[in-house]
Amino acid sequence: MRFAVIMAGGSGTRLWPLSRKGTPKQLLRLIEGKSLLRIAFERLGDLVPPERVLVCTGAAYAAEVAAELPELPAENILGEPEGRDSLNAVAWPAAVIAERDPDAVIAQVTADQLIEPVAVFSDMLAEAFAVAEADAHALVTLGVVPTSAHTGYGYLRRGAAVPGFEHTHQVLEFREKPDLVTASEYLASGDYWWNAGMFVWQAGTFLEQLAALHPATHAAVLDLAAHPERLAEIFPTLHKTSVDYAIMEPVAAGAGTAHVLAVALPVQWRDVGGYASLAEILTHDAAGNALIGASVCLDASDNVIINTAGEGHLTGVLGCSGMVIVTTPTTTLVAPVDAAERVRELVALVRAEAGERHV
Repeated sequence: MRFAVIMAGGSGTRLWPLSRKGTPKQLLRLIEGKSLLRIAFERLGDLVPPERVLVCTGAAYAAEVAAELPELPAENILGEPEGRDSLNAVAWPAAVIAERDPDAVIAQVTADQLIEPVAVFSDMLAEAFAVAEADAHALVTLGVVPTSAHTGYGYLRRGAAVPGFEHTHQVLEFREKPDLVTASEYLASGDYWWNAGMFVWQAGTFLEQLAALHPATHAAVLDLAAHPERLAEIFPTLHKTSVDYAIMEPVAAGAGTAHVLAVALPVQWRDVGGYASLAEILTHDAAGNALIGASVCLDASDNVIINTAGEGHLTGVLGCSGMVIVTTPTTTLVAPVDAAERVRELVALVRAEAGERHV
């Protein structure tokens, strides 16, 4: 059977103070009144029924996730007691699903991206499922067809087309985030796709690669799936690393017993990681200000102005350009847009100087 796992464990530090411990970015209702998590769930459409959709999130957010997705059975919300990077957000659910159905095929999707048109995504995910079902040795990734020489994304280099599947290619290698010159070369060649961080594979195939490349993690997640009551004991001992470093890149380079294939995603793809990317999807006024909430602007342009401080609170902006101005009930952030990626550094300082209650 087909299953899906929505990875929703990030804290969204770069969207502080909108994103806080109790309200991580995937639960913020910023997009037409919907959260990124809800959008990710609805994007699955009819491909996977709700009873076979799991969410891997932080244990602190489990109740909020359940409220956001009431269609899911309670046992389908896997709460990590602490963050151990993406390998374990993939491996633990794979072991849990394999306990339910050893022949399961799993789609690993993310909860921090906006993808349009949704119909194209659905078609390409359906092809990825079909590829994984037809090829027991395939680890399938989704590759976004690039629209710019973006330096903030990792890339994959595609090889020969896979017979029988219109949009599927072999993957020759993964590449780290490039500089602008290299990214421009990638774009011009047509051989590189953005690494979307979404995958489809047979549960058994993934677990076999995990056993071969990281046997300790394999043994631990199988133990955890069999004994969920030991979560607090076992999970913090898992080796902290990404699924790309641990599995996808080595297998693409010839390690393990599988091979990596990619299905094209010719879509508009936005990774909502920080204020610059969030601004791209917000309503703008005539001066180019991206806006949420009540504000009045004079001689102000190209700002990101977000006011969630509550009813009756107004944000006034005068003579500013290229700024991020965020007001919440307890916290205010002011920063140049081009420095907004450093917000996580500020959060660390806030934690040290003002305490946990502010983060």
